Amino acid sequence: MKEDTIKLLQDLELKYIKLTHAYSLLLPLALIHLALTAFHFRLHHLWIVTTLVLLSRVYFLKRSTPVYLVDFTCFKPDNRLKRSKKDFLDASKSIGVFNQETLNFQERVITSSGLGDETYFPPGPAAQPPVLNWEASLAEAEMVMYGALESLFQKTHVAPHDIDILIVNSSIFSPNPSLTSMIVNRYKLKPEILSYNLSGMGCSASLISIDLARNLLKTHPHMLAVVLSVEILTLNWYMGNDRSMILGNCLFRMGGAAMMLSNKNSDRARSKYELVHMIRTHKGADNKCYNIAQQREDDKGLLGGSLSRELMTVAGDALKTNITSLGPLVLPFSEQLFFFISLVKKKILKMKATPYIPDFKRAFEHFCVHAGGKAVLNEVQKNLSLTERDMESSRMTLHRFGNTSSSSCWYELGYTEAKGRVSKGDRVWQISFGAGFKCNSVVWRALKNVAPGASLGGEAWSDCIDRYPVKLPID
Repeated sequence: MKEDTIKLLQDLELKYIKLTHAYSLLLPLALIHLALTAFHFRLHHLWIVTTLVLLSRVYFLKRSTPVYLVDFTCFKPDNRLKRSKKDFLDASKSIGVFNQETLNFQERVITSSGLGDETYFPPGPAAQPPVLNWEASLAEAEMVMYGALESLFQKTHVAPHDIDILIVNSSIFSPNPSLTSMIVNRYKLKPEILSYNLSGMGCSASLISIDLARNLLKTHPHMLAVVLSVEILTLNWYMGNDRSMILGNCLFRMGGAAMMLSNKNSDRARSKYELVHMIRTHKGADNKCYNIAQQREDDKGLLGGSLSRELMTVAGDALKTNITSLGPLVLPFSEQLFFFISLVKKKILKMKATPYIPDFKRAFEHFCVHAGGKAVLNEVQKNLSLTERDMESSRMTLHRFGNTSSSSCWYELGYTEAKGRVSKGDRVWQISFGAGFKCNSVVWRALKNVAPGASLGGEAWSDCIDRYPVKLPID
């Protein structure tokens, strides 16, 4: 309660500071007007015009700078890198490093994972035997990054030298020079470009990058930003027998996405979406949340990513915290009222009332939930009371591409576009989870109808969208 009161006072203080600033601009003009009136100057017309100009200036200073998503693209690997579930299991057996218990565990996980038989493996892990060195990681990075960027530049008709801001996120592969420097060097980007390389942010990194781009675009006028979300898996491919670490091999697959954002008014007409809300939640102060997903070595000194059994509980708690902040911004008043009454009964009156789950389907037309795994999607669906139709893009993305880490929510939006479901005015909610532990939400509003054939984001689905949705096994 004390923290809420302090926050409210801070908000009020900020509002009064803004009002004081506006009045400070008007005060000198008002004094001049009084002085002129005292000397019987008839400059009323000048006073009216000047006042209108000044008020317009105050309005534009207070108005938030819009941020547009011009377009985005999802990287589609070469078909030679496709591997079925059987191929994956056969390869694991032939390597000769996994014991029978680990092989049996992998089979149980991959069978019930929700992944299909057309996901893509990086060239290094796909080789027989696997090639898991630095050169293979660089080759994977170049393939994904340059492939996504080439498609983005080609389809948006934007030249690389016109980019003002470049943000790249890759959690587990952070070379020196950085991934952003590799891109600057390849495309000969201008010297004054603002470049940022984010690492260690987990599967939520793409939406964090969008937040960084938003803040930069609100600060620097008339700019274009490119955000590139990738996860380079090769060096983190696990070759041991720790169950908590072998999960990554079973779920993570090759992928990436590139997004172009703008704050130029001239770009509104050609942009697909406008950024409406961004809510970030970080539960890292809690040790249980902090340790839930981490990169570490096993007892043999082998590096990999470890996932705790309590992941679903932590993810559900982080989601509830996140939507508590998002709800008042997007939900109709009636939903907020029911939720508030439920909260009062539980927190203040200490009643054993069933918590009210707001109907977010009244706030959004499309849901893009990070395809981290079937268990993650089941947990989100349960917590938000979503339908199978609401979860379709997430489940089909997991089936077709696997867990592509931070880029997965873009494959999901690409799926929705490829299905021709995005209409002008539609609201899209992207939800991501990441190590630390983090939960992030981004809300977009569609600025136009997106026809399936004109969908750059849906290009990764172009050769298979007619086969989807597919029927998934029942648990």
